[in-house]
Parts: sequence; structure tokens; C-alpha cells
Amino acid sequence: MNNNLVIGLDSSTTSTKAIVFDKNGKIYAKASSPIPLFSPQLNYYEQNPEDWWKSAKIVLNKITKQIDPNRIKALSIVNQRETFVPLDKNQKPLRSAIIWLDERCKSEVEPFAKLIGKANIHKITGKPIDYAPVVYRLAWMKKYEKDLYKKIAMICDVQAWLVWKLTGEFKTSWASADPLGLFDMKKKKWSNDILGHLELNENQLPLLYPTGKCLGKISKEAAKSTCLKTETKLIAGGGDGQAAGLGSNAISSERAYLNLGTAAVAGIYGKQYKTNNAFRTMSACNDNGYYYECSLRAGTFAIDWFIKNIINVNTSQEPKIYKQLENEAKKVSLGSDELLFLPYLNGVMNPYWDSNARSVFLGLSSFHTRGHMYRSILEGIAFEQLFAIEEVEKITGKKVKQLAAIGGGASSIFWCKIIADITNKDLLILKNSEASCLGAGISATVGLGLHSSFKSAADKMNSVKKTITPDQSNHKKYKKMFARYKNIYPSIQKVFQLS
Repeated sequence: MNNNLVIGLDSSTTSTKAIVFDKNGKIYAKASSPIPLFSPQLNYYEQNPEDWWKSAKIVLNKITKQIDPNRIKALSIVNQRETFVPLDKNQKPLRSAIIWLDERCKSEVEPFAKLIGKANIHKITGKPIDYAPVVYRLAWMKKYEKDLYKKIAMICDVQAWLVWKLTGEFKTSWASADPLGLFDMKKKKWSNDILGHLELNENQLPLLYPTGKCLGKISKEAAKSTCLKTETKLIAGGGDGQAAGLGSNAISSERAYLNLGTAAVAGIYGKQYKTNNAFRTMSACNDNGYYYECSLRAGTFAIDWFIKNIINVNTSQEPKIYKQLENEAKKVSLGSDELLFLPYLNGVMNPYWDSNARSVFLGLSSFHTRGHMYRSILEGIAFEQLFAIEEVEKITGKKVKQLAAIGGGASSIFWCKIIADITNKDLLILKNSEASCLGAGISATVGLGLHSSFKSAADKMNSVKKTITPDQSNHKKYKKMFARYKNIYPSIQKVFQLS
């Protein structure tokens, strides 16, 4: 019997998932529990942080019913990024947590960035000017919720909140801290320059640790509510995106991870700290290194939007609609008969960083069907990945050879084949699709000393189920369309600014 098991726990936007692994990546148990999300008004998105804890307790109790908790030696947490909750001096939430989907701070981004200097804040945090980092939501809170803001005693990312609930201490990892936009990426510490402009200090933020370090052990109180043992170690994890990179074994420049989730996110690993508008720089979940991350806010979101708002189908009542549309798209010729889709439904991040940008169907005619439109959405998201990855390759001088596909979209072999043909990269389908949980599990095994390095752990615990190789004939055809695709946004950029 294996008595050196670990839990990889992923506290994401809509649910908590936990998987029990051994050092070889074998899965012993799984559990999940939803997390409620609410929107008090248009473009405002919040959660009750107690729901993060409630959901985590549910999955841990489910796990310990499946596996003797004496066999579980460590737990590591990865989390939804760019999400925070402020606490008062009694460690009570001052308000609901504001999550990464929230757009309320858009008007505060430019003024606050100018206080520090746009180039300077980009250099410090690795993040181009955009409304996603928490720093701008804190600037919003400082302006519009002054009384609450003055009472802030601690600011928690999701990992810090759960670590406090499990150990009684406020601690987090570099890879969970850096998406907040308050973290000095080179110095690996909270930025006093940025905090000063927010009238905050380091004592109002969790202690920082690299991924893989022990943050403490489960407290007696937490042991009662989770059924874990007090001897169980809590190992530092990271943001779910970077953890997915580790879980995909994308810890060299030759393999990138591609998360085909609500957003489509590609991460290319590098050992040097670089900043550029072509990507946002994130701390990797290993001893050192970074991810040059390219994000498209509308990944599978664009597919769901098309089904719900354009063809007016309720997916809960007609779950077969996805397969039906895919079958229709398969009958459409490569390139969707000259129909192109610009996937900027929620604005564009890299490389333009334009929140006013919007999506476009270009070349739509009376000949086109919904099958054409569906295929053009899949192709448009794939074109965007080629555009983003090529930019990173130019800047780093490194060539990406493989894309490890994860997330819900990776279940579509048809879409994965399109991406392989467009990008001209081998597309890897992993045996374990829950890459973020696996990244947490890898971190836990390294923290326990079951593996000597993150690389050896990732090599051992990760495996490839299927490799989709690009069709060179298809790639040549797509390459011609890609030249047109790249010109869409620059040609109509001024139109977006009129809105």
C-alpha cells in the first residue's frame, strides 16, 4: 500500500477540484464541488470567500472518505488568479471578493498607471497596462469605498485565504502573488513603490514563498472540518495557469501549454525575466523561470456565446448541440470559404491591450451557414494562437515545437487538429486533462522530497495520450489566410475607438 500520497487542489472560478496522486502520477481519488458566482451589476463579478472554504472542505471530506487520511502526506493549492478579498483587523472580510472577470476598475487603470509610470509598472510587475491585475481594483476601492479601504488589515489572494483557513497563517506563493500586480517579479517581494501609491504596506499582505516550500501543517481546527491529519503538510502552489504549465510538463521553451478554457491561454516557458506587450510575464511554478503568457479572453466563451446568443440554443436542454455544430463544421472546407472571425468579444489583451476592441466576422455572405460561422470561430481562435506564439518566438529567439492542449476545448479532436494545422505545431493530448490539479500534485511531491526536482516530477507524473501532427498542405493554405487575419485589427482599430 502506498502511504506517500498527495492532494492537488484547484480552487478555480466555478468549482474546487481535488485529486489524490502518488509520485508516479497515478490517481487514487477525485472530488469536486461548485463555487457560487454572482454579479451585483453589469460587469461586476464577486464571490463570497467563505464559499471558497466551504467548497474546499466538501472536496477534502469527499477525498478522505475515499482514501485513508493517514496515507495523505501533503496538500498543495492552486487557485483562480487576479482575485482578492480584503480583511479587517479581526480577520473578517470587509466585502465580497472581487474576481478576475470583474471590469469595474477600467476607468482607474490609466490614471493609476501614470502615477507610477506605465513603463515602470510593466517592468516591476511583468504586466502590461490592463484592467485584469488586482492593483487597479484596489485603486477603485480606495476611491469609491474609502471607509472600507481604511479598515484593510490583510489582502488575500485565494491561496492565502485557504492557507489561513488550513494553518492559521497568512502565506502565499510567488506564483499566486504575482497576478495581483503588487509583486516585484525580479526581487520576488511585494513592491513598496506600488504599495506606497495605494497607501498600503507589506504587513497588509501575506508572507511570500516559492512554489514547493512547506507553508505549515494542518491546524487542529481545520483537521476537524476536513478530516485531514494534523501531520499533513501544506506545500506552496501557485496560480492555476502557471500550475497548468507545470502539470503539462511545459517547463522548457520547446513545449508550451494551451488552455482551451473560457479564455484561451498559451504559456511559453523561459528562464529569463522579459517584458513585452506581446505577452504578460508570470512566475512559473518551479524553482525559477517565467511564463510568457498570451491570453485571449474569449476562448470557449466565444463558442458558448454563439450557441446561446446567435443560434439561440440552451445547452442544458440540448447538450448534443456541440457535436452537431462540429459535424456541420466538418463539412465546411478549410478556411470556412473565406469567412474570418476576429475573436475579440471581450476586448483584446496581447499585443494590442485594447479593451474597446470587439469581434468581427469578415467576409460573411449569403452563402455561409452556421456551420461556416462555427468553424470560423474555431479557426479564428487558432489564428490568434499562431499570432501570439510567433511574436513570443521572435522576442525570445526560441522555437516552440509542441502545444500541450488542456481545458474543456482539448476534448475536441477536430478543433485540436485545426490548431495543429494552423500553428504548424504538434498538438499533445495529455492523459490527465486536469493539468492544474496535477501541477499542484507535482508541487506537493517536490515539497515532500518524493522527487528531487520539478522537472523529474513532471517527467514522471505527466504522460501524453495522443499526438496530433500538422498537415503541411493544410498549413500552407491556412498561412495564406493568416496574412489576411493579421491585418483585420490594424485596419479597423480606429472604428473601435469611436465607441
